[in-house]
Amino acid sequence: MSLNLLDIIKKRRSIREYLPREVSRDVLLRILDATRWAPSAHNAQPWRFVIIRERGLKREFAEAMADEWVKDMTRDEVPPETRESLAEASIKQFIHAPVLIVACVTMEDMDKYQDRRRRECEHVMAVQSLAAAIQNILLTAHSEGLGACWFCAPLFCQDIVRKVLKMPGDVEPQALVMLGYPSGKPSPPPRKRIEEIAHENYWGEEL
Repeated sequence: MSLNLLDIIKKRRSIREYLPREVSRDVLLRILDATRWAPSAHNAQPWRFVIIRERGLKREFAEAMADEWVKDMTRDEVPPETRESLAEASIKQFIHAPVLIVACVTMEDMDKYQDRRRRECEHVMAVQSLAAAIQNILLTAHSEGLGACWFCAPLFCQDIVRKVLKMPGDVEPQALVMLGYPSGKPSPPPRKRIEEIAHENYWGEEL
């Protein structure tokens, strides 16, 4: 990791197109190892990951999610030609990514409560913990010379994702990360100014 942390954070991009180059097992294991060191609520480490590298399974997985998306778009009255175009583009990008990482949460080791309010808070805490682990994936991938892109598509079709990947019912698919060697270097998107996102002491007071 030759880049310093701030460089890694600032130079990381969401990469959607990749070279036809395999990601080695060693590199992939280093990226996954980084997930284990993310902070988590109660140190429960509620994240679980399914790694998809086999092209046939990537196609099955992508097509199953796309079918559910088409159903949603149909209910939203999106025109048929638009639905088909979006679904085809989604399938294509997932198939051509060298690695897909399906990120999930489990409540197995989270605290248990009788009341709904605290149960919901525990679930949010588990999802926040997973998000920290996913950020570690993105930053470590960049430090390894890889590109990655974070999607939330599995969140909208959890039962389908479970079925295709043979997951137990208590594991919740939450996100998907595409991974591979980038075929280009996109320009950075604009960022809000610090003054727009941070307040000192009280809301509305500038730093």
